[in-house]
Amino acid sequence: MTHALLVIDVQNDFCPGGALAVPAGDEVVGRVNAMMEQFDTVILTQDWHPPGHSSFASSHPGKAPFDTIEMPYGAQVLWPDHCIQRSAGAEFHPALRTDADLILRKGFRPQIDSYSAFFENDRNTPTGLEGYLRTRGIEKLTLAGLATDFCVQYSALDGARLGFDVEVVMEACRAIDLDGSLAAAEAAMRGAGVRLS
Repeated sequence: MTHALLVIDVQNDFCPGGALAVPAGDEVVGRVNAMMEQFDTVILTQDWHPPGHSSFASSHPGKAPFDTIEMPYGAQVLWPDHCIQRSAGAEFHPALRTDADLILRKGFRPQIDSYSAFFENDRNTPTGLEGYLRTRGIEKLTLAGLATDFCVQYSALDGARLGFDVEVVMEACRAIDLDGSLAAAEAAMRGAGVRLS
């Protein structure tokens, strides 16, 4: 009971045809569904942005998706509008099992993005996931989902930093891979003691 599966953002907008499609993002669904059988605790995260979120390029005149700007909390990649609350794009992929113990929504604060399942992008404002895991007695985390080089990576790094034993199942993840971001993410995770399998 001390080992949980953390499934990151397997939502329509991150799958082919979505507003911020991760190449072959839908290919993780079958693997993730099968993995759920192996864990007593399953947690799903859901990107959940209000309209006009500060991470959207459309909120910054003259900026385009994938531009980077400085926010009060540091560098922020600007994204196409995606995973807007109560939209079809924000829904989980229709084939994904959603019989999880917890569904954690993130990115709902208008002025700050949230890649990690543990903290907003200021690396300080907690989502509450750590407390949930601690009170459940969970010590080990296995991660899967989208995208390897952003939300999966940030969640894995924060989990390791908080003292959890963290593994990322690479075949159950897919990456955006902006300018070498996948290789950088893999190096960062290994450097933090995260196991990549």
